[in-house]
Amino acid sequence: MRMFEVVPRTSRLKTPDGLELAVDTRGAAGGPVLLFAHGFGQTRGAWSGSAAALAANGWQCVSFDSRGHGESDRVPGGGYHIEQFATDLAIVAAAQPDAPILVGASMGGLLGLVVAGEQRPTPFRAMVLVDITPRWETAGVERILAFMQAHPDGFSDYAHAAEAIAEYLPQRRERKTEDQLRPLLREGDDGRLRWHWDPALLAGVVSDSERYQPRLMAAAAKVDVPVLLLSGGRSDVVSRATVEEFLQLVPHARHVELPAATHMLAGDANDAFTREIATFVRDLDRHDARPGIAAG
Repeated sequence: MRMFEVVPRTSRLKTPDGLELAVDTRGAAGGPVLLFAHGFGQTRGAWSGSAAALAANGWQCVSFDSRGHGESDRVPGGGYHIEQFATDLAIVAAAQPDAPILVGASMGGLLGLVVAGEQRPTPFRAMVLVDITPRWETAGVERILAFMQAHPDGFSDYAHAAEAIAEYLPQRRERKTEDQLRPLLREGDDGRLRWHWDPALLAGVVSDSERYQPRLMAAAAKVDVPVLLLSGGRSDVVSRATVEEFLQLVPHARHVELPAATHMLAGDANDAFTREIATFVRDLDRHDARPGIAAG
């Protein structure tokens, strides 16, 4: 099989309210487009392994930093809300040459449900939801937020940050190196290293996130494109109950559980995670290639 370029090409995409989003594109044009949307507190770098592997097989992989995260702009003065993030996702999708297959983790998956369920025509060809359902387990989300709030004064050095991540993700055998941590941290005027995301996010989108659950459930029930739900067998955010509820809302969805993975599927079981996405995309291509079925 021909191998394609996997080094990302970085660009900036402007939003209607004047912010710029950092966008990476891997792979050659002409194949199916996979659009990766990261979770809360993550960056587009969370997808590097999967995006490189899938791009090497001829698919175009696009990932971006959500506003307030990574190298994308922050909202001046804070004031984040779900409509901004949903609009940003729809804009990145519309900028692609063909309707993309969304791969959305946690927050990225929830935003995908909002866009796919409420916008017509739906801008996605299909969706992969990564360990997220319209209703989630509160304890798991609280654990994530506790980590994000745990170091308001930042870290003295990269080793200190690596230690904090190791405590948060004890299932990972290898600690992050300085090179891996550098995109995740910013050095302040005081010389301390702080996470890449805007602290104002915690007071905005997250503080009242559970009130969006009825809207998310209603949006999910309107999703009319192929859906794959990937969940972690050790996740504390998604449970058997929330998965069953989702499958009732979206009866045409497929569900695959990766037994060894926690909520952080792409990091815990990257090879298995990538294989499931590849299988899903190939099945879509075979279905669209049948006589009488239009591709795209």
